[in-house]
Amino acid sequence: MLQYKTVDSPIGRLRLIAGDKGLRAVLFNDGEQSKLVFDEMAEAPEDNATLAKAELQLKEYFAGDRQRFEVKLDMRGTVFQLMAWKQLQKIPYGGTISYAEQARNVGDANKARAVGMANNRNPLPVIVPCHRVVGADGKLVGFGGGLPVKEFLLKLEKTVADSKRPLAKHA
Repeated sequence: MLQYKTVDSPIGRLRLIAGDKGLRAVLFNDGEQSKLVFDEMAEAPEDNATLAKAELQLKEYFAGDRQRFEVKLDMRGTVFQLMAWKQLQKIPYGGTISYAEQARNVGDANKARAVGMANNRNPLPVIVPCHRVVGADGKLVGFGGGLPVKEFLLKLEKTVADSKRPLAKHA
């Protein structure tokens, strides 16, 4: 049986969903507009370790103190979706790539549209950072949480990444 916990964040209420094998989903707006359907879900007890760890790591992320998530994930999708989502996890914090670049990284530069559809089905946004994928021209396109949320996440990461870079030494 799946368990859930709703947490507040700077991008709104997030519903975290976990099963025995790890975190299964992060849903925007408390899951109200999600395309994902989960049967047999119950509110989690306070001692659900996966949900507690995910909540803590998300708080650290939004505070600028975490750049990589270490919560165990239970991603479910097609073979192609799983490959696309794995590539998302390789995009550096504070960086972006295009859908075409992600398609090349998956192994077929002609599958940018398919990569976009896989990203659209990413059940773990923020943690599996589909917000780091932009259009070929660098513009923000497509994001389940809405473009203002995507912009917020990218600005947060850029600000944190820039503040942690060492200053150039002057000769």
